[in-house]
Amino acid sequence: MSITVEANLVGGRFTADAAGDPIEVRDPATDAVIGHVPAMGAADVDAVISAAVEAAPGWKKTGPLARGRVLLDAAALIRAEAASLVEVIVSEMGKTRAEATGEVGKTAEFFEYYGALGRLPFGELVPDARPGTFAMQRREPVGVVLLVTPWNDPLLTPARKMAPALIAGNAVVIKPATETPIITLRLADILNRAGLPAGVLGTVTGRGSEIGDLLTTDPRFAAVSFTGSTAVGLNLQRLLAGSGVRVQTEMGGKNAAVILADADLDLALPVITAAAFGQAGQRCTATSRLIVERSIAGEVTQRIADAVAALRVGPGSHDGIDLGPVVSRAQQRDIAARVEAGIAAGAEVVARATVDAALLEGGAFVEPVLLTVDEANPLWREEVFGPVLGMRVVDSIDEAIAAVNDSAYGLSSAVYTRSLDAAFRFIDDVDTGQVSVNQPTSGWDIHQPFGGFKESGSAFKEQGQEALHFYTRVKTAAVRTH
Repeated sequence: MSITVEANLVGGRFTADAAGDPIEVRDPATDAVIGHVPAMGAADVDAVISAAVEAAPGWKKTGPLARGRVLLDAAALIRAEAASLVEVIVSEMGKTRAEATGEVGKTAEFFEYYGALGRLPFGELVPDARPGTFAMQRREPVGVVLLVTPWNDPLLTPARKMAPALIAGNAVVIKPATETPIITLRLADILNRAGLPAGVLGTVTGRGSEIGDLLTTDPRFAAVSFTGSTAVGLNLQRLLAGSGVRVQTEMGGKNAAVILADADLDLALPVITAAAFGQAGQRCTATSRLIVERSIAGEVTQRIADAVAALRVGPGSHDGIDLGPVVSRAQQRDIAARVEAGIAAGAEVVARATVDAALLEGGAFVEPVLLTVDEANPLWREEVFGPVLGMRVVDSIDEAIAAVNDSAYGLSSAVYTRSLDAAFRFIDDVDTGQVSVNQPTSGWDIHQPFGGFKESGSAFKEQGQEALHFYTRVKTAAVRTH
C-alpha cells in the first residue's frame, strides 16, 4: 500500500493543515509506514467544534426521513467501496481479510438500520387530566456530541456511535485512535459524499496526550461517548462528573466462558477457540477466561490445546491465516510482558501456536497461548487484550458462576450446557451485561443492546433502539385547545 497523506473533515471541507508534525500510521504486519494524518492542535480542534456548533441547529430541523436518507446512501457507498475499505483495515490495523470484510459489512448494516429508524415515531401522546388539553412526549437531539473511538474495530465502532447520533439529529465530532485513524477519515469522506451537511460531522486526529483533555472538557459538547481502556474511561467519568455532560463509556472486559459437564463439546470448543483467538484476541468481548467442570476438564484441555497449536498466524493480507498481528509493537511488548508476569505468578503454559521467527522480528505478531491459572493470577484478573486464554477447573455450576463474577469487569459471559435449568440459572446470576448460552461471548448484532456492568461500562447501552436514549432528550409538551 502506498503512503498516503490524509485530511480531516472541518466545516464540510477536507484539510491536511494542522499545528503539529504529521502522525505516522504503520502496518503492524511489517512496521512499514503506510500513511500520515494531521496532528491537530488547540486552534484546529476549535475550528472543528465551532463548525459543529454552527451546523447543529440546521441538522436538528432536518426531518428524520431526510437524515435517514443520508445514512442509507452512506451505507450504499460503503458496500460499493467495500474492497478498498477492507484493504485499509488490513493494512492499518492488521486484521485478516475475512475479519475486515465482516467489519465493513457490519458498518453498512449500522447505517442501514439507523437510517431506517428515521421512519419510526420518536415520541407519543400521553394523557392529560386538564379539560381541552392533550400532552405529548417528544425526543430531540442533545446537541453536539464527541465520539472517542478505539483501534480494535476502527470502522465498526465509529459507525456504532455515529449512526444513532446522526439519525437523532446531533452534530458529531469524532476522535479516532492514533494507531488507526485512516479508516475513520475514509468513513467521513463517504458521509460527506452521501450528503451530510457541512459541519454536521467533523474529524479530529492528533496525539491524545496533547488534545485529549482539551476535547473532552470543551463545554460545547452535550455528550461524550468513549470506547477504550477502563483506566481512561473511569478517568473520563471522574473528569466530567457534575458537569451536566452525558458520558457513555464502553471499556474493558475479562470475559468468561463456562463449559458444564453436559455440554456439546463438538459445538462448544470451536466456538470458544474462535472467540478467544479471533482478531488476535483484540476484542472487548473476546473470551479470555475458560471455566470447565472437572469431569470433562481433561478432554477439554487436550482439545483446546490441539486447536491452539494448529492456529495459523501471519499477515492479514495472506490467505489461510487465522490470526494477524496485534495493532502495534507497543501492544506486542505489553502482551508479552503480561504473559511473562502471569507465568512468574504460577500460570502454566498448556499450548502455544508456533509463529515464524521472522514474523516476530519484523512485525507485531504474538504467539497465541493457553495457560492454566488460579484465581489470584494476573492473567485471570487483568485484561490482556491479546490471544491469551487462561483456564480454571471447578466442581459445580455454583462455583462456575462465582468464578465468572469474581472480576472487576462485567461485559460478556457464556455458558455451554444442554440443561435449560442451568442456562437460566446462569442468565439470572451472572453479573455481566451480555450473556450467551451455547454461543460465544463475542458477536453481538447491531439491533441488540450492547454494554457491560461494573468497570466494563456505564448506564447507557449502545446499539439497537436503546442507543437513542443516550443521544436524545425527552421534552414533554401540553397543549390546551379550547
